[in-house]
Amino acid sequence: MKHVDIFTDGACSGNPGPGGWAAILRYKGHEKTLSGGEAQTTNNRMELTAVLQALSALREPCEVTLVSDSKYVIDGLSRGWAAAWKRNGWRKADKEPALNPDLWDALLQQAARHSVTYQWIHGHQGHAENERCDRLAVEESRRFTDKAV
Repeated sequence: MKHVDIFTDGACSGNPGPGGWAAILRYKGHEKTLSGGEAQTTNNRMELTAVLQALSALREPCEVTLVSDSKYVIDGLSRGWAAAWKRNGWRKADKEPALNPDLWDALLQQAARHSVTYQWIHGHQGHAENERCDRLAVEESRRFTDKAV
């Protein structure tokens, strides 16, 4: 299996508000950058979208190291929370509805195609790829903010 390193981040100006996401995929010294955004969204939706878009871009099953500053995403996947929410009809352990089931469902399907190792990092702590993703995500969110002005 090919090994791919993926770095992701999401950003939102207001929560909800204009948002952006970004991902860097790295394989054998080659790099691909993905980014996008939405006019009205939340930070968590952008974090999820970044990972979903990155995994979806892989054309074949891969060994993936996923690096994100989102505890929501990393814990939701690595601790099996999202899979449990799905089994429980998108209800959390406290019986409250799980947020973003559309993205979680698609993300669980994509993650199942790969062998993923999850790595949480502190955001805005000088991690080069995380800082790049943050800048790209903020730029994407500003595309929608600028249109509203």
